[in-house]
Amino acid sequence: MSIARTHHRFSLADYEQMIDLGILNENDRVELIRGEIIEKMSIGELHAACVRKLTQLFGVRFAARAVVSVQNPVRLTDSEPEPDVSLLAVREDYYATAHPEPRDVLLLVEVADASIDFDREVKREIYAENGVAEFWILNLVDRTLEVYRQPQPTGRYADARVLSADEWVELERLPGETFVVSELFPIVK
Repeated sequence: MSIARTHHRFSLADYEQMIDLGILNENDRVELIRGEIIEKMSIGELHAACVRKLTQLFGVRFAARAVVSVQNPVRLTDSEPEPDVSLLAVREDYYATAHPEPRDVLLLVEVADASIDFDREVKREIYAENGVAEFWILNLVDRTLEVYRQPQPTGRYADARVLSADEWVELERLPGETFVVSELFPIVK
């Protein structure tokens, strides 16, 4: 006999109240995905190095044009994921009064190795449904960059490309800013 288990879904308000009350804190490596509190994967050395590299690269390049946010929440309809790196529209309060929403997002980046399937199947769909204009997966396994643009309410991106190390990418919402894909990865010897 099989017993079906039900999942308890949390609203954004429930989730944020748990944080405000100290039930969840910054030491809890979790995020709200489609109303469920999901444990985040551990961060390996290469993953961490890549996040640090992107943070420095984006910080220098976009200092006056964007807020660089690292592993911080983005507020969506029924989710509050914490992408590895986000470029956000500049705001005087640096989002002190509310987490950024899709209209504030210039770019979301997930650095992926063990999390690649989750990032492709779950997060990409959520980001598209919520209208995140540009989403990248920096694939550490294949050393490629997956670029997703033109979000559709169906959870798909109309423009999806995989770029190799020697190709260039330009940010859609920050025109004129280009990167060679290889410069997004740390040098590993």
